[in-house]
Amino acid sequence: MTKNQNFRTESDLLGTKNVPEEALYGVQTARAMENFHISGQLLSSYPNFIRGMAFTKKAAAMANVEVGMITPEQGEAIMWACDQLVDGKYHDQFPIDMIQGGAGTSTNMCANEVIANLALERMGYQRGEYQYCSPNDVVNASQSTNDAYPCAIHMALALEHLSFMPHLEEMIAALDAKSKEFAHVVKMGRTQLQDAVPMTLGQTFGAFADSLRVEYKNLRITADEFLVVNMGATAIGTGICSKPGYSEACVKALRKITGWNISLADNLIEATSATTCMIAYSAAMKRLAIKINKMCNDLRLLSSGPRCGLNEIHLPERQPGSSIMPGKVNPVIPEVMNQVCYRVIGNDMTISLASDNGQLELNVMEPVIAYTIFESIHLLENGLDTLRTLCIDGIVANEERCRQLVEHSIGIVTVLNPIIGYKQSTKIAKEAAETGRGVYELVLEHGLLTKEQLDRILKPENMLRPVEIDLKVEK
Repeated sequence: MTKNQNFRTESDLLGTKNVPEEALYGVQTARAMENFHISGQLLSSYPNFIRGMAFTKKAAAMANVEVGMITPEQGEAIMWACDQLVDGKYHDQFPIDMIQGGAGTSTNMCANEVIANLALERMGYQRGEYQYCSPNDVVNASQSTNDAYPCAIHMALALEHLSFMPHLEEMIAALDAKSKEFAHVVKMGRTQLQDAVPMTLGQTFGAFADSLRVEYKNLRITADEFLVVNMGATAIGTGICSKPGYSEACVKALRKITGWNISLADNLIEATSATTCMIAYSAAMKRLAIKINKMCNDLRLLSSGPRCGLNEIHLPERQPGSSIMPGKVNPVIPEVMNQVCYRVIGNDMTISLASDNGQLELNVMEPVIAYTIFESIHLLENGLDTLRTLCIDGIVANEERCRQLVEHSIGIVTVLNPIIGYKQSTKIAKEAAETGRGVYELVLEHGLLTKEQLDRILKPENMLRPVEIDLKVEK
């Protein structure tokens, strides 16, 4: 290494390269900065990914000291450097694109270089004096990108998952609140966009909440797979260049650092090429996105109008809806959430294809898998918060409209089916459709039930759940 006024010169397999003197990163990071101008999204924008790398490198250092691969002084300095990264410091020293060739080698080496230079300063040396703490020989001891990088992704996604779940919990709570608020509002249920049978608006929102609650549980189960790692696999899973006991010591250290129940994969060769946990989590995110998308579509339908649509609910008005039609207000918040969901669903296809192209002992497509899952999580976080605060919390029921639709619906004849029979119910429904008259008045006109009996049957509490109505009807 040599220095001039503004740069230090570092070398690697391809030769020498100038690195800014103030930079904590080194030559391989500098090459990655030149080579990968792809997504415009830098590793520095994903703090949990950097923390995941720091967890991994700290655990490796602890294990390497234990098995005698590095000195206690080097280990202490590396662990201190990793703690700085966990605390959110020096993240600007990770200026490389999230999407990169090399199966994550650029990310791994960036972490190695930053940690090495922080450790050097901790030990009283200058940046770039790698003879005292090498990015490869010391920080990366007993490791390969092929175990350190996926382990870092697992740790990062476990952190992302923990950050994401409160956003989903708050949405479920908001829907539960609306379910209680609207429990008394009777409306028409619909199947195939046609009138079906009565229900309450509260039941509609309760179903939304329970639908997301199912996906909440599924995400929790799926996220547990992030806690299985392949540390000690090194290049392909054989553990070459590591000492006996290192792998177990590293996992033990990870447990201590994170407090999580981390375990070692049963087969490190299989685990090094597999991306199963990321496939599963992406699929769980897709399932959630499909449920949210359906809910947003329903909100748009239920609020359609205001005079020529269903208009059973009123969404908060957020902005004028047209540059040409005065008075028009569009459901812009559910619409933007729809688009978030489409992106998440599409991201799952990206992850599926990238995972499918893992070949032999490694999947080199992990960078795009990691980037895409991070994007899906962040989109859903922002989308859920926007949907909850700017739409769900402010929804108002149009109770009079709901009541009118129930009273004038042919669908309430279904409630009478067990009482007057399917044949008579069909006749009443057909006559109501042809004449525009109401089911209620036609049943009375044909003498099928008395007014007292009909009123009893059509009480809201008798239309919303299985009941046994004791009516003696003479036919």
